[in-house]
Amino acid sequence: MPNMSLATYRTGCVLMCALLVPLTGGAGTHAKRLVRGVDNYAFTYRVILPEIKGEGRLWIPLARRDRFQVVTLTKRDVPARAREITDRVHGNRVLVADVGPTNSGQVVTIEYRVSRREKPIHRARKKPRTYLKPQRLVPEDERFDVIAQAVVAGLDDRLAQCRALYDHVLGRMKYDQSGTGWGRGDAIYACDAKTGNCTDFHSYIIALARTVGIPARFAIGATIPPDRDTGAIGGYHCWAELWANGQWIPMDVSEASRHPDLKDYYFGHHPANRIEFSVGRDLKLRPAPESGPPNYLIYPLLEIDGEPTDTKIAFSFKRIGAGE
Repeated sequence: MPNMSLATYRTGCVLMCALLVPLTGGAGTHAKRLVRGVDNYAFTYRVILPEIKGEGRLWIPLARRDRFQVVTLTKRDVPARAREITDRVHGNRVLVADVGPTNSGQVVTIEYRVSRREKPIHRARKKPRTYLKPQRLVPEDERFDVIAQAVVAGLDDRLAQCRALYDHVLGRMKYDQSGTGWGRGDAIYACDAKTGNCTDFHSYIIALARTVGIPARFAIGATIPPDRDTGAIGGYHCWAELWANGQWIPMDVSEASRHPDLKDYYFGHHPANRIEFSVGRDLKLRPAPESGPPNYLIYPLLEIDGEPTDTKIAFSFKRIGAGE
């Protein structure tokens, strides 16, 4: 197994002590960076409602709070009756609003102040058996068993098995958003197509890990651009954590695929320039969407008369401490 360089984790940082790590490519490429240590920023989540002709219900994920992500809600402007719920399995917080024709075209705005720490390998209190269970798009399947058993053959240590699975996915899959079928987090699609985006990469490695008895969990949020201090964010990003030897192992296989010079970093770290919204798949919410448990939840889920309906969303940020 390749040597891992696990950064020293400093808990004493209270200000933005970000270290910018350059990602250098070949001649003529632009440097890319990630933020280590701590990143502080304001984050805005905005939803523009479509025309609503019936009875509607809106579910919006709220940013998670844990020892790596301190979140303060600074604004919640919802032009409808709303309440906060928590999913029963993963503890995700979700805002639920009842909307109708008078809400057509209105805007929901939620703003946060976030202090996010770089996440290293960290202790788990007990074996998280919840994350061994299959899901609709991460099922039990013989092909996963055959592949995973071959990948971990001869490796007794769980951490070594996690690294072997990580290296296997890097060698098998290519980051590619062409064609159809990608982006749903369908582990069978990812296994067969050998391409996809972050949801597909991480669904595949989670399926393999669970097959050999390694708990694995999916998380989704957004990347805060490291090379500027304000502006729009293009969309979501997701990642995974595998459990080994009483510890969670953060990993981001899709980013390692896009930036091979950081493959050792992305096994054992999630950088500070992220915001996490929800964990898990097939989320069990109450009130429940009529369309069924959400596959995952980062964008709003709007149902009108029980039918899923598109909304327009916009994410933006402003880094705190830069130039102040």
